[in-house]
Amino acid sequence: MTTQRDLDMVHLRLILVSGKTQDFTFSPNDSATDIAKHVFENWPAGWEEERVSSPSILRLIFQGRFLHGNVTLGALKLPAGRTTVMHLVARETLPEPNSHGEDLCFLRVAAACFFF
Repeated sequence: MTTQRDLDMVHLRLILVSGKTQDFTFSPNDSATDIAKHVFENWPAGWEEERVSSPSILRLIFQGRFLHGNVTLGALKLPAGRTTVMHLVARETLPEPNSHGEDLCFLRVAAACFFF
């Protein structure tokens, strides 16, 4: 039986640079930092080759933008009960936005994600 709480949850399909995917379910109140910590602590068996040393280097990319740690899924207005796709990458620091607020370094990450 599906409850209202189940319907309110956000389903994420995370994609690694290698192309491997895994589905997770989160609360709209969960932040990018919460998600990185959860994924690190529940690292999927099929992702062993991509395992990282710390959750602090895991970064989420949604619609071409790196998500900063305090951004919640609810703030992104993701559709509850449906699956949203995000990329998960290992990166020590987030790129600095340029004067237009755009992320110039994302193009290099996208090339690595899609062409290797």
